[in-house]
Amino acid sequence: MLHGGYLLTILIFFPAAASLALLLLRADDHEWIRRLALTIALVEFVFSLLLIPRVQIGVAGYQIEEFAHWISAPPINYHVGVDGISVFLVILTTFLTAVSVLASWKIEHRVKEFFVMLLVLEVGVVGVFLALDLFLFFLFWEVMLIPMALLIGIWGHERRIYAAVKFILYTMAGSILMLVGIIWLYNVTGTFDLPKIQQVLQAGGVALTHQQETLLFLAFFFAFAIKVPLFPLHTWLPDAHVEAPTAGSVILAGVLLKMGTYGMIRFCLPLFPNASRHAAPWVATLAIIGIIYGALVALVQPNLKKLVAYSSVSHLGFVVLGIFAFQNISMQGAVFQMLAHGISTGALFLLVGMLYDRRHTFEISEFGGLATPMPKFAAFFLFIALSSLGLPMLNGFVGEFLILLGTFLTRVSWATWAATGVILSACYLLWSYQRVFFGELTNEKNRKLPDASLREKSILAVMAIITLWMGIGSPFFTRRVAASSQNVLDQMQRQFPQEARTQPASSPLDGPAPVAAAELGGHLSLAPTAMLERTAIAARVIPGLTASAGSARDLRLSLRSGHQRRGNNSTERFNSAR
Repeated sequence: MLHGGYLLTILIFFPAAASLALLLLRADDHEWIRRLALTIALVEFVFSLLLIPRVQIGVAGYQIEEFAHWISAPPINYHVGVDGISVFLVILTTFLTAVSVLASWKIEHRVKEFFVMLLVLEVGVVGVFLALDLFLFFLFWEVMLIPMALLIGIWGHERRIYAAVKFILYTMAGSILMLVGIIWLYNVTGTFDLPKIQQVLQAGGVALTHQQETLLFLAFFFAFAIKVPLFPLHTWLPDAHVEAPTAGSVILAGVLLKMGTYGMIRFCLPLFPNASRHAAPWVATLAIIGIIYGALVALVQPNLKKLVAYSSVSHLGFVVLGIFAFQNISMQGAVFQMLAHGISTGALFLLVGMLYDRRHTFEISEFGGLATPMPKFAAFFLFIALSSLGLPMLNGFVGEFLILLGTFLTRVSWATWAATGVILSACYLLWSYQRVFFGELTNEKNRKLPDASLREKSILAVMAIITLWMGIGSPFFTRRVAASSQNVLDQMQRQFPQEARTQPASSPLDGPAPVAAAELGGHLSLAPTAMLERTAIAARVIPGLTASAGSARDLRLSLRSGHQRRGNNSTERFNSAR
């Protein structure tokens, strides 16, 4: 074992081991099953919080690792680790699992099996975020698939079987491609260990041809793009969300979708930098289409739960765009947006599920005027909707702003098109809120609906507090993510010594880039410098950019020194000519 003891192993396997205690209880002892499941989820959440003091600010790389030999031939090891990117995703997983258990208190059908599936699902997701062996990563990736499909297929709604089968087929299609890529990488490098593979490729010990790198990139990328999901691979998501139980939708939107974007950061960029840069314009185009398309489809949805599902397609498009902008600021924004989306969209699915428990319908036309009988519930819904649309001081604003700022530094047109998604998100969220909660009570069934119960208010209050805290205290996250984000970009530099030196190829949405990438006399010509001055000022003023201010300042100073050197060279040549 390396430093870290057994904390990561406990985090991964504690829910599975503790769920065995659930199997010892009688199937009809629903109350004790619920209490024990909640206790297990809360203990797991407390364990995950122990990771925070061990992840130091400004330190890149894996700060806690555990290693043990597993299989000798082929060499497969139990290797897990955590860095600034994965630590908060693990905490998000354990937190939302505890919230999902509490939100599922009224489940009456196969109660024991339901909570066992939730805990086993937690094992797979936490394992994915911590695995540093490719075979182990793939194993946890598949472990996640089974309980999620069962949650949809057994405890879902009318078309649950169709949605579960569609979810399995899409995910398995991506898994097969990823497995091929993993085996190919092993044949090339002779190891499944991710850090070793990164070292070998970065040091040039193994040189992939352009065709090999492109095919490997596509194998991993399509698996992750399906999970995100990235347009046009998103069609499984609305069905899965609408048919899944409330807890399934919360975990699916809050955590499972982030496995795709996490995979892009952890695998696609550092392992295949050339292919990532060549694919960046097309990936950015698909991300921007997803942002706008998801928002437009959400705008016309008559089904409230499907509206929230399509909003996920739009918001995850921002994350993908931030990743493939190849800027530290946008990378930090992408990670923060993953966390913010998990909280805000998870809370929206909780709210929609609470409405369904009262009316057993998701149709917006069946509601209207609910603010009169349910004023507290309406207030919580408005607060979460405002966070999802990116209101400043709430969590949704910080991530989107960082992403757009970093994307603007890479290409103005990408940021311009993506910004329209922010406007559209305000349209569909506020319009849906108006139709559900304002106006006259046209349906008599809505007149006597009960307001939020004590259990529901407790859940929503915790979600609202975290939403506000993330918006105000964003440096708590970005300062811990910054070094790991820069480390990912540094791992891409083995064939690109300076990130700004090579701009991505043009895409269908491209306009004039804000930074010219021409090399003149061995120096980098960049314009306009005034834009970078404003970026540095924004980084100092806005709390969410505190961790990125240094990088912006360094970039500005390097540009000034570059201009000064060019000026000195010109003066020397002029004097020589005289």
